Amino acid sequence: MTLFTMLLVLAAERLFKLGEHWQLDHRLEVLFRRIKRYSMLRTLLMTALAMLVTFLILRALLGMFFNVPLLVVWILIGLLCIGAGKVRLHYHAYLKAAARNDSRAHMAMASELTLIHGVPPGCDEREFLRELQNALLWINFRFYLAPLFWFVVGGPWGPVLLAGYAFLRAWQYWLARFQTPTERQQSGIDAILHLLDWVPVRLAGVVYALIGHGEKALPAWFASLGDTHTSQYHVLTRLAQFSLAREPHHDKVATPKAAVSMAKKTSFAVVVVVALLTIYGTLM
Repeated sequence: MTLFTMLLVLAAERLFKLGEHWQLDHRLEVLFRRIKRYSMLRTLLMTALAMLVTFLILRALLGMFFNVPLLVVWILIGLLCIGAGKVRLHYHAYLKAAARNDSRAHMAMASELTLIHGVPPGCDEREFLRELQNALLWINFRFYLAPLFWFVVGGPWGPVLLAGYAFLRAWQYWLARFQTPTERQQSGIDAILHLLDWVPVRLAGVVYALIGHGEKALPAWFASLGDTHTSQYHVLTRLAQFSLAREPHHDKVATPKAAVSMAKKTSFAVVVVVALLTIYGTLM
């Protein structure tokens, strides 16, 4: 059921380009606005509660009507937790603004795309476009690759892990957009996601290394296996940039498109690997 649900969710997300109303992030904003105090313990308790509710729903539906209602819930959870509908709108708005040289509009959309890690101050245009590429690669990881990882490794309870990860992702984005850096730090969200992303970042990184310049990327990937301090964002984007080295870094439209194209290739490769492993019985 894992493979069937994954393929169905990805196909629906790609074909119908579901907007923010089909994202858990949007649905949780009402809850997040009520929170006035921030701590790592509170973040962990909220996540545990979200996972518990998901588990109880799945447990209640197990074996009911040949598991058809259970399959429907799996698909609904996948649609809510996998995909970047709202971010895709920002990306296309950026491309349109950049194509017509609307500097104010395209910078506004670029700031939305780089919301989590930002852009270093004082960088030139080439460095800015490189950071935009990195942000797009990270968005693909955060909204597609990492959720798929937790969905697959969870086996029959994959939706529980997926819901927990998506909850943390939504909490981080909400804090970055509406709260201060101090409150975000107090929540402990970055430290929690740093730990959760360690394995999926290395798995995604090796895919980037293999489809790009492996002679340069693979040594960097092996070095990352013993690195527990560098942010997962920098580990992943450094490996991905080896694959993007020959792509343009000076065109406001072509540069981000190259990153998105590379991200799509990586996602496709991951899905193919999961499908093959599932067919051969390694996964559920």
